[in-house]
Order: sequence, then structure tokens, then C-alpha cells
Amino acid sequence: MPELLSARIARCAAENPRATAIVARRERVDYQEFCSRVVRTAAGLDGMRRVAVLPTSDIESLVVVTAAMHAGVSVVLLHRHLLPAQLSRVLELAEPGAVVAAPHQHRRLRRLGFDGNVRTAATLESDGVLGGAHPDVELLVGITSGTAGEPKLFVRDQRSWATTLDRSDRAFDIGAGDRVSVPGVLDHTHFLYGALHALTRAATVDLRPVAQSLNDGATHLYSVPTIAWDVVRARIGPIESVREVLSSAARWPRTGRRALREVLPNASLVHFYGASELSFVSFDRGLGAADENSAGELFDGVEARIRAGLVYVRSDMLFGGYLTAHGMAGGPVDGWMTVGDRGRVIGNRLYLFGRDSDMLIRAGLNVEPAAVEAALTAIPGIAEAACIGVPDARMGEAPAAAIVVDGAAPSTDEIWRRLRATLPSPSMPVQVLTVPSLPRTPRGKLDRQALAITLAAHRGRAADAQR
Repeated sequence: MPELLSARIARCAAENPRATAIVARRERVDYQEFCSRVVRTAAGLDGMRRVAVLPTSDIESLVVVTAAMHAGVSVVLLHRHLLPAQLSRVLELAEPGAVVAAPHQHRRLRRLGFDGNVRTAATLESDGVLGGAHPDVELLVGITSGTAGEPKLFVRDQRSWATTLDRSDRAFDIGAGDRVSVPGVLDHTHFLYGALHALTRAATVDLRPVAQSLNDGATHLYSVPTIAWDVVRARIGPIESVREVLSSAARWPRTGRRALREVLPNASLVHFYGASELSFVSFDRGLGAADENSAGELFDGVEARIRAGLVYVRSDMLFGGYLTAHGMAGGPVDGWMTVGDRGRVIGNRLYLFGRDSDMLIRAGLNVEPAAVEAALTAIPGIAEAACIGVPDARMGEAPAAAIVVDGAAPSTDEIWRRLRATLPSPSMPVQVLTVPSLPRTPRGKLDRQALAITLAAHRGRAADAQR
């Protein structure tokens, strides 16, 4: 049986009680005190099946999440990009026993329409003892499916998370005394996982801004291409202490990797492909393959095959299914699961050719173009709208839109005002271009390539005008 997450952290605390566990902006905590707070908070979760947590980059968030996992209580991982209706639907489906957030996050929850009691780690603490985790109990309910529309709640259990930790132990060089920079907000599962994995290795988790943690001797950096770009633009370094960069989310271009290598000359650059439902699938190191479609080698224990052009994955790290009003649904079939990526497998290497759907990934967050189009055509005076992903040096790709207006065309200010009122920030297009008509193929479908050329040409003219 795999050792569960909370047991791994407890073992690290027993062996390294005075080692620093976490460094945040305003405080730090050693392993002994962190585990003491975890146990007291876990006791306050007695009787709950799930607890909803809106985390930020602070120690309290990691205390609550770890306490729930120690208690065998599933964490419903809320995030800051939820719309009010989405938050309401998530809470309706998950039925958490409590909603927990640091005090400075309570106002955000009120703005999202939550009028119930918001707990903190301090108000949950109890003198009792609770530690009911076992491999098959639910560990995490996360939110996926894009940043607009009906939320999809994916469920991971303790066993799948523990086997993912085992893969990390074998693939990544993190150990006692290391310092792991985790600069992304912990409502992103990539960064939450990075912090928790570091705690299972007796390393120090540094939650401070990336430049600060790198300058203070970080040995590892959990990143996405967006953060890597920020490091390069910050003109810090070279930082010689970093041995490994662990990157996920959108494809990481070779040009971006080269630029980061100038800042972190001793770092092994590791970029991995996966999904909330699949966990780790494949990874590459260094500058990556010259073929931009290469997603690297499959992780140990992961199988991939192609069916009707789509990548299907089988491993012991897969999720259990989606939480719906009618129970669990949409999980792996005969052990295999796809998230709709098109690709091919050659030997042990995976190649990806984009999504079967039109969904794009902006800085690690899914964006459904259909939701952007719906928001635009809901504005009086816009007759048609089309949204596609365009390359973005910092975010990998971003939504951009073209619209066709009628005689009562809305003003530019009105368009942006209405979009800001109806779309979460990741879905906000970087460009809205008015065109006489949308380009179509001979069969009447949107000509996405022609639209991309039109949008790029307009951006180029706008850039020239600003010079």
C-alpha cells in the first residue's frame, strides 16, 4: 500500500522537527509546529465529508488542506476565477461541511455571493484527535472545464495522489534541506501539488514572490511558462543555486527555455504534460525536442494509445470521475481516459497536435472560446462573433475575437464594459476586431486559419503605429 501524503509529512516532521517547513511573506513555520497545527485543525473537521477551501499563498492554506487530507476529509479546491453562479453550483454539488479561507479572502467570497459562515484554520482548531485517511477515500475535488460555463468537478482519491507522489520522488531531485520556490497561487493544482510534494520530502516550501525566493537560495522552482517569462523579464541573476525547474501547463517554447537558462544556468529544465484527470503523463528535459509537437517521454507506469486520433492514457494516477448531481460519472473506462487531446505515440514518446475541442489554455487555465463568443453576441448590436487562441509570449496563448456588427453597433467602451461584467479575467480576449464578415470555408465553417491571419495583421499594424 502506498504511503499517504499526511503520513509522509508526519515522518518528515519526526525526523526534522526544527527544519523550516514553509516560508511566506510575513511568517515562517518549522515542521514540528506545522504538523501540530495540522493535527489540531484536522480535529475540527470531525464529522465532515468535504471541506471547501479558497487558498492563497500562505501557511494557513497549507495547514487546512493538509489537515483535511490527514483527517480523510476531501478538499473542495475553490479558485479565485470562479463566477458567482459557478461558486454556487460547486457548493451545491459538493455539499461541504464548511467553507474555509484566510481572513483577507472573506470579502472575495462575499463578492461572489456566498453569505454563509466562512471559517479559518484558527476557528477550526480543536483538542481532539482525527486521522481517518485511507487509500480509497476521496482526497480532492477540483474544478476544471474552462473558466466559463458549467463547472466540472474532478475527484482524486488518496491512493492516486500517493502514487503520483511516488512518481515525483523518482523523477525529481528534491530532498531534505532543499528550498522549493512555489510562487503561484495555491488554488492552481500544479502549485498546490508542488508545495505538498516538497513537504513530503522534508524540503522548505517558499511561497514568496519568485524573485525573492530565487535570490534567497531556492534550489527548485515550480513554474509555468508564464512565470518563467516573468523571471527572464525581471533581469535577475544569474542564480546558480537552482538545480531544477518543474514546469507544467501550456507548451514551453525552446526560445523561452533558452532565455530562462541564461538566468538559471545550473538548472535542469523539466516540463511535463498532464491534466487534472490524468495527473502526470509525459515529460521532457532541457530545451525539449526540436519538434514542437513533442510532449516528451511517458512517465514510468503510464501507457498511452491513440484511438480515432485522440490520446488515451492508462495509469494508477488517474482520477475517479466527475462529481455530478447524480453521483460520479465520466471516469476512466476499462482503465483508459482521454481529455480530448489529439496526438500520436512513437515508442515511449508522446506527440500532441492540439485539442479535439476548440478549448485553449491561457497561462495554465482552460478557456472555452464558445463562452467568449456567447458573451459577445449577447451584446446588442453584435450580430456574429468568433473567438480563437492566438500566440502569446507570456501566457502561451490567449483568446482573441472578431465581431460583425449591425447598424446599432455598440461602442468599444461598451463592449469591454459588458465583457468585464460577464467573463472571468482569464476569458477576457486580448483583442476584439470588427470585421465586415467572418471568414468561412467553402462548407460554411469558420476559417480559423484565415481569421488568425487577419487578427495577426491587425495586431502588427497596431504595434507599428505605436513605434
